[in-house]
Amino acid sequence: MPAANSLPDVLETTEAERLATGFIFTEGPLWHPDGFWYFVDIRQSKLFRMTPGKEPELVRTTIGGNGTTFDLEGRLIVCEGDDRRVTRMSADGKVETLVDNYKGGRFARPNDVICHTNGNLYFTDPDKRRAYHLREVPGPEGENDLWDGAGVYRVTPDGQLSMLALCEYPNGLALSPDERTMYVANTRSSKYIHGIRLDAAGNAVGRFIFADMNEGDEPGIPDGLKVDTLGRVYCTGPGGIWVFQPDGRRIGIIRWPEQAVNFAFGGPDMRTMLCCAYTSVYTLRMKVPGQPHPWYKVRGT
Repeated sequence: MPAANSLPDVLETTEAERLATGFIFTEGPLWHPDGFWYFVDIRQSKLFRMTPGKEPELVRTTIGGNGTTFDLEGRLIVCEGDDRRVTRMSADGKVETLVDNYKGGRFARPNDVICHTNGNLYFTDPDKRRAYHLREVPGPEGENDLWDGAGVYRVTPDGQLSMLALCEYPNGLALSPDERTMYVANTRSSKYIHGIRLDAAGNAVGRFIFADMNEGDEPGIPDGLKVDTLGRVYCTGPGGIWVFQPDGRRIGIIRWPEQAVNFAFGGPDMRTMLCCAYTSVYTLRMKVPGQPHPWYKVRGT
């Protein structure tokens, strides 16, 4: 069992509550202001909806669903990595492909996705994630690949797709409260959080290393990323969820009964943290709310 949490300025509760278990690899948590959570089980390719106090309900089968967000109309956006695309699900359950290629080359495995207040969607595509890449055998006949396309991509509300920045192995994404900094978790050889400076329109104008996470031998990698209303940055890593001041100084690590994979802020006051940790999902109460999704403001919640 991990050591007890001791982050007095961050945590209101220190013992995690398990809400559901029996999964294989949970990911993609997202709070809906109607009072429930979305999350996925990547290995089972299932998207779930869970109201606190009730059993999770199956929403639909994905194709390797991972990161989730909403657009400004409240439609659910999902990175369906095994199908190499980003999808959009409307309120009536209709699912359509948002993007699946860049300049004719198929994405490798879209991973995480976030929404800007101007409606832009940003998502990561780590390169060479498909099994046949690892086996060094050809992909499906006639299928072009983005062999050097690992990076962060942007989709505008009118459907225009562009690359924001190349990155070594981009994973989780988050925006600072003023949306002038995008945080990108780099997962593989160098474990760190990358910072991309943005202008008012959401274009990249600079980059830097926000925090180095190459420390210790506990299990865990930079993956899920979130920011609270004070601008503090939270990222999964060795031992749990690492918490940083806005200037990159580490505050501490939030420990969980299982290895933290991804997480989200939610609840009516945005002070509940839901953690996806392999077979289970857990919650803790926080002292400071998480940064709300732009759609919450559009709908007046």
